[in-house]
Amino acid sequence: MQGIRNLTSQVGIVFYITIVISLAFVAWGVFLTSSFDAVTRTALEFVVADLSWFYLIVTTFFLAFVLFLAFSRYGKIKLGKEDEEPEFGMFSWFAMLFQAGMGIGVIFWGVSEPVIHYATQPPYGGAEPNTPEAARLSIQYSFFHWGLHAWAIYAVVALAVAYFNFRKDKPGLISAVLSPLIGDRANGPLGKAIDTLAILATLFGVAVSLGLGTLQIGAGLSESFGISNGVGPQLIIIGVTTVAFMLSASTAINKGVNYLSQASIYLAAVLLLYFIVLGPTVVQINAFTQGLGNYLGELIPMSFTMNAFNQDTPFLSSPAGTLFLFATWIAWAPYVGVFVARVSRGRTIREFVIGVLVAPSLANALWFAVFGGAAIDYDRNAGGVISSAAQSDPALGLFTFLQAYPLPLITSVLAILLLFIFFVAGADAATIVLGRMSAGGALNPGRVLRLVWGAIMAAIAAVLLLTGGLEALERASILAGLPFALIMIAMCWSLYKGLSEDAREADRNQQGPEAENQENSKETEEGQPAPSRGR
Repeated sequence: MQGIRNLTSQVGIVFYITIVISLAFVAWGVFLTSSFDAVTRTALEFVVADLSWFYLIVTTFFLAFVLFLAFSRYGKIKLGKEDEEPEFGMFSWFAMLFQAGMGIGVIFWGVSEPVIHYATQPPYGGAEPNTPEAARLSIQYSFFHWGLHAWAIYAVVALAVAYFNFRKDKPGLISAVLSPLIGDRANGPLGKAIDTLAILATLFGVAVSLGLGTLQIGAGLSESFGISNGVGPQLIIIGVTTVAFMLSASTAINKGVNYLSQASIYLAAVLLLYFIVLGPTVVQINAFTQGLGNYLGELIPMSFTMNAFNQDTPFLSSPAGTLFLFATWIAWAPYVGVFVARVSRGRTIREFVIGVLVAPSLANALWFAVFGGAAIDYDRNAGGVISSAAQSDPALGLFTFLQAYPLPLITSVLAILLLFIFFVAGADAATIVLGRMSAGGALNPGRVLRLVWGAIMAAIAAVLLLTGGLEALERASILAGLPFALIMIAMCWSLYKGLSEDAREADRNQQGPEAENQENSKETEEGQPAPSRGR
């Protein structure tokens, strides 16, 4: 009873509105599955056909914007008070932002995306499948999809929320970031609508992630141990995962999420080193070196490539294509951005941008070069066994690859454990974000509220897995990224206004004593006493 009273005292109208809307969406997906599927499919097809240009331009703008902030006069400004130091050390900080941002996605797509591009869908039809040129493009575009643009999307939201929350003492809400533009309306219906959209995007995105993660863990268990990947085992996986992240959510952020994130990085490093040693090491190193050069050299052309005169290629809108992935990162921006803001207090803007953009992008590139490069090398010598598995089900790509190397049982167990840790840590981080956004931006939302959100996420994932509505909800969550991209543009404007005011105030503080001394000196030279400034 005390927990319920605490929950009621924390939440506001946004919490209840979000619950009603999410239940309505889930009911639509459960009871009118065909309608839900048709509407989301039609809407996504419209976005692909008519608005792909918008996603490419806006994500490139976000990258240019955060780089401008980092290397301008604003780069010295702290995300907090001037005397504040970072709350978390560099390794802990990187581990948490990586697992929240896309750690699980890299594991899921690290083998499947490169081999799919290589064997069946070379980017924009730029090469014949199963050729060295197709392999080169597959690595290059994997770096592009999981590199600077993706992390710049997260950085925009995280920078804005951290700046206004920790430096300007505003609530840690998306609506509060926009207060320089919309004034008091940030506390009214408009602000509530913005926060509701952010919560829904987070809730559906994480629910989809839990569902897809369940499918991949199930695929791993089926491929490695012959366990059926049916509804029963899937519900057991969701149940075990839910219990684990509920236990983690019962602890403080510097324990649960922090420890799990660090453990995932260590385990990922073990797998990475294992396959560098046993894999085609020279091919992997060459793939990383060449892929990085191709990616950086072609960064601007890739950022604007639309294949304008050949719309027949399915690459742009495929699940491993540019539009689909960029739209996913924007849809995930409220969740990842608010969480990254929470763990970045005390860092300068320059340190933040370099850390958020460069380190995860290089880590992702290394992962794709090692696993994707080795998978392509094996695939071309084994008759396409890995690409065939990945094409039929991307969740199978990794585990089919593991079967091709020594100790497949051990590496499969480690991969499943890594997936599990990423999911638990990611879901725990999501409860923190959902708790913050539904409790008025509280820095440390109450335990009961976080547990309630955890239960809701797991229930949505389980229900949609049972009814077959998971794919439609995934499309719906991606579509939510379209209006949020417009909100992010406004966040950039608002952040720039706030930073400009900070810089002007700093200039006034610096020039004040000098200007006064110059005035006194001038009056003294004219033979008149300088006026007293004291009272």
